[in-house]
Amino acid sequence: MNIINFNEEAFCEIIEKLLNKVNPSSHNIKSKWISSSEAMELLSIKSKTTLQSLRDKGKIRFSQPNRKIILYDRESIEAFIEQHVRNIF
Repeated sequence: MNIINFNEEAFCEIIEKLLNKVNPSSHNIKSKWISSSEAMELLSIKSKTTLQSLRDKGKIRFSQPNRKIILYDRESIEAFIEQHVRNIF
């Protein structure tokens, strides 16, 4: 028997791809809680340190169901982006 080990982000991506294949209609439904990689993509950042800094400063909401898994609230990320919109003159 072989044991395959995945990191959290890879596991979440595999599960998401599998769910999209099983039920493609749910692809358009945005989940409330997203992985670190999805949060970084929404924020257009590449650094996990920047994501952690936003989390530590209380700028975005997160949930930590266990020690190694951190999920981010999609709505708080969208609200953070909206707070930094520059209005046109």
